[in-house]
Amino acid sequence: MSYQEHVLGIDIGTGSARAGIFNQDGVMLAEAKAPIGMHRPAEHHVEQSSTNIWRAVCRATHRAREAAGVAARSVTRMSVSATCSLVLLDKAYRPLALSPGDESWDIIVWMDHRATREAAECSATGSAVLASLGGSMSPEMQVPKLKWLKRHRPELYAQIGYAGDLGDWLGFHCTGSFERSVCMLACKWTFDPRPGQGWDYDFLAQIDMQDVIERAKLPDNALPVGEDLGPLTEAAARDLGLTTECRFSVGMIDAYAGALGTLGRSLTQDPETRLAVIGGTSTCHIGAQPKRCEVPGIWGPYSSALCDGFVANEGGQSITGALLDHLVAMFSAGSEFGDDVHGALSGMLLERLENGDPAPDTHVCPDFIGNRSPLADPDIRGVISGLTLDTPRESFIKVYWAAATALVYGTRAIIERLNAHGYSIDTLHLSGGHGRSALLRKLYADGTGCRVVLSEAPEPVLMGAAVAALGAREGGNVLGVAKGLAPGEQVLEPDPSMQAMHATRYQAFKALYAGRLD
Repeated sequence: MSYQEHVLGIDIGTGSARAGIFNQDGVMLAEAKAPIGMHRPAEHHVEQSSTNIWRAVCRATHRAREAAGVAARSVTRMSVSATCSLVLLDKAYRPLALSPGDESWDIIVWMDHRATREAAECSATGSAVLASLGGSMSPEMQVPKLKWLKRHRPELYAQIGYAGDLGDWLGFHCTGSFERSVCMLACKWTFDPRPGQGWDYDFLAQIDMQDVIERAKLPDNALPVGEDLGPLTEAAARDLGLTTECRFSVGMIDAYAGALGTLGRSLTQDPETRLAVIGGTSTCHIGAQPKRCEVPGIWGPYSSALCDGFVANEGGQSITGALLDHLVAMFSAGSEFGDDVHGALSGMLLERLENGDPAPDTHVCPDFIGNRSPLADPDIRGVISGLTLDTPRESFIKVYWAAATALVYGTRAIIERLNAHGYSIDTLHLSGGHGRSALLRKLYADGTGCRVVLSEAPEPVLMGAAVAALGAREGGNVLGVAKGLAPGEQVLEPDPSMQAMHATRYQAFKALYAGRLD
């Protein structure tokens, strides 16, 4: 067993919790994951359990540490990246169940859209907070979700003793600290971290949510990513198989961890030309530069959400990898491609692409649960256009191709919106599951016309969590840590021979939105 100091990075995604053990140079020694349950009690309602997630975090941590062959006492730092799901606890800080069942379903998952009406009401106020949200409130943010609870479940709302982003909850569960990350508060709670700003109490009064600050245990200030939160409690250390000598650093939303793990090394080099694309179940697009850019339909600008000295803008697509999974399940022919459906289709479509567009008349609007960016319209629904009486297998292949290209064209539309408002993006830093697909890697380059940078870090999101964990050692200078660790990179240039095909397909994609993307 090694007793050199190590750090633990935790990533809580939509379907699993992952743990990575890193050395002080940012090299990942081992990684493990454990599944997370999900509950869908009604349409647009998606819930999870903090108890279930804690078990998954502990299981993954034990497995990763054992696989790395390091002693418990050698893990001296940890941090977290997590989805922006909302955890609810009662006044005794126990799970506050939304739905009955075997698990205490006390989390409203990020993709839950029950609060669409409440988000629209927030947007209708015309409040100054909207200037940092791309002009409108999203049902994926926390204030509308809590407003929904207050309206529809007042007895439950009255019992809230703590409400927080999943990453902040993990910090609270591990250390007992009520402090919150600037990343979470700025991005999902309407907190403005700029000097002299903070909470907009007039806005909260307008929407009858004046009591949310006290009820949710929200602080008056936010802590920078990478700042020391405190040591693990005895209970947390015991469950994780670590010691109370391990200290927890303030974490961030999972997409921002992916951006920090891939984009961090390059932020001092023409930052306005670079965009982190973190593609998994959903896709987030994060750009950051020193100046504040207000971009309609794009979340932000968020001061210091990624790191000090930079202002972030965040575009997003609510379902991307989840859409491809859904199509596999929806078409009977999806079962004909073996255990690795996406890998098999990737190889097949790349071969067909050598002879031109594999399905020139088939197109997909991928916004099956609304458009997050750049239209900020949760009511848009998906479209599949150009179906014929092909065999089920051939129809499935064509629709899958059309959906894959549509996901990339959604990114292209976000890039165009950013470039019209202060950016000049020509380089994508791709991470997440999409970066492991040969088909999607090529489509991101050819379909957007941007060079694609692929980090050689095996798990960039876990790397971002490790950077946050190490940040406290450097006085919270996470950008300096990210630059110092700097894994190698590969660059994929766009293929000029594909430009005409993608230009034609992109025009057909935009036509599905009836001119709204123009």
